[in-house]
Amino acid sequence: INISLPTDYKLYQNYPLPFNPSTKISWQSPVGSWQTLKIYDVLGNEIATLVDEFRNAGRYEVEFKSSISRQLASGIYFYKLQAGSFVETKKMILIK
Repeated sequence: INISLPTDYKLYQNYPLPFNPSTKISWQSPVGSWQTLKIYDVLGNEIATLVDEFRNAGRYEVEFKSSISRQLASGIYFYKLQAGSFVETKKMILIK
């Protein structure tokens, strides 16, 4: 079995989109680094931290549940990945 490591950083669009009550967020990192994945509302308020740890090079996926800390309203939310010097943000939509 040949398992190749990623050659570049990539943050994928969450699935499903729109989502209710949960969605999956995937990304890849070509090098090991401290990685954080956070969820924000449209005002920039942090809603949740899904990842905040050192991770080796590879592909990852986490599940975000809209009721993780409190029941979230329908609307637009953002998820931001920081891995080393790489930073990317994507939009997701929660529909109830």
